Amino acid sequence: MKKIIVLMLVVLGLNAQAQQATTDTTKKNIADTLKKDLLTAPDTVQHLHSKFGSLIPPAALMGYGVVSFYAKPLRHLDRYVFREADEHNFVTRSTLENYFQYAPVIITYGVNLVGVHGKNTFVDRTLIYVMSQGMMQLALNTLKRSTHRLRPNEQNRLSFPSGHTSNAFLNAEFMAQELSGNSVYYGVAGYAFATTTGVFRIYHKDHWLSDVVAGAGLGILATKGAYLLYPYIRNALFHGSEDKTSGKPAELQKKRNRNALLLPSYQDGAAGLTFTATF
Repeated sequence: MKKIIVLMLVVLGLNAQAQQATTDTTKKNIADTLKKDLLTAPDTVQHLHSKFGSLIPPAALMGYGVVSFYAKPLRHLDRYVFREADEHNFVTRSTLENYFQYAPVIITYGVNLVGVHGKNTFVDRTLIYVMSQGMMQLALNTLKRSTHRLRPNEQNRLSFPSGHTSNAFLNAEFMAQELSGNSVYYGVAGYAFATTTGVFRIYHKDHWLSDVVAGAGLGILATKGAYLLYPYIRNALFHGSEDKTSGKPAELQKKRNRNALLLPSYQDGAAGLTFTATF
């Protein structure tokens, strides 16, 4: 499994670098670019891909899962898919989905280490990722404990929605948001891992089809929601100085310039954020 992820990382990294080589022949110092990416927090976040209309497809997937509780044809379809998967099971017994679900986010941060930069800096994309995970986990745990759907393998009543699938599609959408500007193949690879995760959950009898469909919708919805909300939060904390200093004397502009730094922190078993600003 580790070899697969490493191979994907290398192939995707080389593909993006090959595309960039036609337009940028300047030799770059990767150490400098990584340092800038890790330590610099820009004043504003702009040009995010998510729009309110993009929330409709994942919301529809979530709706499909909810309707399956009341529509008998959808439950019949769940059982039909379960029987077919049980009869024609081609999936290995190894729970590879435990690793596949994390492959997109590992690749996203991995290719950054080899010089392929995404849409946002390390700080911003990490905070967006944390926000999306927080929203997903809150919704996921609430739904699992309120719906009480029995798993196909009858182990417990935490079947709806699929947590593995939710996490996999959250990571896939995160990868697509950050890296699709470099190459569409990043998004394709991320969603391939996510789809495989969902299929494996069905074949391993951990979830019904509707659980997986709803999980996919929840993961995508959480990531797109984070990309929509984060700029409002981020820009409220860090205001760009360019629009405020235009047309003013150089002395006043110099006084208005400020630097800000926002970094994750971990101390005494507690995670948090460290913020410093120079005015």
